[in-house]
Amino acid sequence: MRTVYVIGIGAGDPDHVTVAAVAAMNRVEVFFTVDKGPDKADLAALRTDLLARHVTGPHRVVQVADPPRDRAAPDYQDAVARWQDRREALYAALIRDELGPEGVGGFLVWGDPAIYDGTLRILERIAARREVAFDVVSIPGISSVQALAAAHRLVLHRTGRPFTVTTGRRLAERGFPPDADDVVVVLDARNAFAELTDTDLDIYWGAYLGTADEVLVHGDLQQVKGRIRALWAQRRAAKGWIMDTYLLRRRDPR
Repeated sequence: MRTVYVIGIGAGDPDHVTVAAVAAMNRVEVFFTVDKGPDKADLAALRTDLLARHVTGPHRVVQVADPPRDRAAPDYQDAVARWQDRREALYAALIRDELGPEGVGGFLVWGDPAIYDGTLRILERIAARREVAFDVVSIPGISSVQALAAAHRLVLHRTGRPFTVTTGRRLAERGFPPDADDVVVVLDARNAFAELTDTDLDIYWGAYLGTADEVLVHGDLQQVKGRIRALWAQRRAAKGWIMDTYLLRRRDPR
């Protein structure tokens, strides 16, 4: 039976690739990569470098263009579903056409496959249709959430208390969760933190975590949010893309 590995390769630092990930990469015969255009060519180059550094046996790389996605669509959930449907058809064709009956394929995913990445979900839907039989193996990786905590020397939770992980879109729609004190925000394309009026929040922000372009800011949210917005716009204009993550932490009353 075919086997498909979904391998977490970390947030950007080549040294964050785990021993388990390297072992899995060396079992893969065909790597499937998604081309997201010239703006993210540096990310594609990093994948190429990881393969050259860690894979010692014969292998092929099959690259396909990412299906178009309308990020400005008002019906966000439906837009994501339509995009994932197109990816599902693409991935199904790759597995069917590029792998033999006992072939081994692999997807290299940024961060961890279980944290805001849709590859596992898409493969589950393909397998459920039973048009092509394959097993899936997921290899965990270091996520941007972990990289952010390490860069700021943070423990994300306080003693005996939980922390929440949410998206920038949800933060913009609902504000800071009323029952939370520590909130990690990912996938924020709109600087949702800047709209918060809370005066008792600190922010620990990082962009391009684990890469040579990493930039960090922390401090009182109201005092530093303007600086973060300016950095965000500047770096995005320079590189053509930006990926940032941050922790919002409510200060304990004194």
